Amino acid sequence: MTTAQMQLGMSERTTLALGTALAGHGAGRPFARWRAALLFAGPAVVASIAYVDPGNFATNLQAGARYGYSLLWVVLAANVIAMLFQALSAKLGIVTNRNLAEISRAHFPAPVVYAMWGVSEIAAMATDLAEFLGGAIGLSLLLHVSLIIGMAMTGAVTYAILAAGKQGFRPLELIIGALIGTVALAYVVELLLVDVNWSEAAYGALVPQLQGPGALSLAAGVIGATVMPHAIYLHSGLTQHRAPARNDAARQTLLRFSNREVIAALSVAGLVNMAMVIMASGAFHAGHADIAEIETAYRSLTPLLGAGAAAVFLVALLASGISSSVVGTMAGQMVMQGFVGFHIPVGVRRLLTMAPAFVIAALGVRATDALLYSQVALSFALPVPMIALVIVTSRRDIMGRFANSRRMTAIATAATIVILAVNVVLLLQSFGLMAQV
Repeated sequence: MTTAQMQLGMSERTTLALGTALAGHGAGRPFARWRAALLFAGPAVVASIAYVDPGNFATNLQAGARYGYSLLWVVLAANVIAMLFQALSAKLGIVTNRNLAEISRAHFPAPVVYAMWGVSEIAAMATDLAEFLGGAIGLSLLLHVSLIIGMAMTGAVTYAILAAGKQGFRPLELIIGALIGTVALAYVVELLLVDVNWSEAAYGALVPQLQGPGALSLAAGVIGATVMPHAIYLHSGLTQHRAPARNDAARQTLLRFSNREVIAALSVAGLVNMAMVIMASGAFHAGHADIAEIETAYRSLTPLLGAGAAAVFLVALLASGISSSVVGTMAGQMVMQGFVGFHIPVGVRRLLTMAPAFVIAALGVRATDALLYSQVALSFALPVPMIALVIVTSRRDIMGRFANSRRMTAIATAATIVILAVNVVLLLQSFGLMAQV
């Protein structure tokens, strides 16, 4: 590394190294291939934190406690759908150098764009509600302070991490990567502490089933907590300017690394989600199926599995809440700027998105209930970016030779229809027009 390169920031050095890797220098050496893979890693890791946020804790906790292992197949299916759409989102940013919100603004009619923006802002608020409350719950339990004080502390911590983004993309990627690694490691420990029936868990993961009233509603919440609207917008923005792809050959290389990273990062996130359900099933389903709140689960883990299990659960929740709140704020900024070209300081955005959480806390609404309601709201907003992404990535005038094949378009359309169908059933249940299944 030259003296001039050493004087550059971490993100600038990463961009230079990415350019060298794209040019193929040293590509034949094993070390160079591994180094290139690490250089290209980042966007999917950041996006994947949306798939292990506190909303996942709330829905997966209830899924495991109430229905044992029987809803694991929902988690698995939702994660596969998430991989597909995150890969498409990353491809959009790499090929067009624009994110989904910007592309939508350029190619859809104005009324559609404003409607999409409105729905996306509501989704961003619901997302931040879940993530912000999760971090606040973790801090309040850890430090034995009120939820309001925990919320204020969470806001301060997330703003400090967001400030690292002023130094470029790489420091933020490394911070988020470390936090998601903490969550994953915590659930490895949890699975070692809880008694798991692995044959039943495998059956629950592979065989679709809905056992008992309310299972479908909770399944919709699981989907809403797993496949996240803001992550679909965000991923395209994280890849749009990250690496200097000057021709189709370089874009093809970027897509290859991107797809590998999506599979790896979201596989980890999916396994963490499944571990959440398995842990809740092993700890609570037999004798404590009524446990529905994160706080109650935390306090119940000590007599059931020991203080160590409770502490690990709390560490995971705290890392999840803080990191996902950071990512949610980033996504909200990207959505607003992309759809309407309007930018506000990140501190102001942080304050605005914190406001609903403070209102809910002041009204005395149970935090876990608020988390679950937010996930159901997200499942209704989810089809908007999904439909838009399928449309734009299938258009040759936008994507050129990287446009989706007919098979890929058919698969993505089918996945979107599944999400729409689940939402229709949930809507009918909410208005009493259909019995809960």
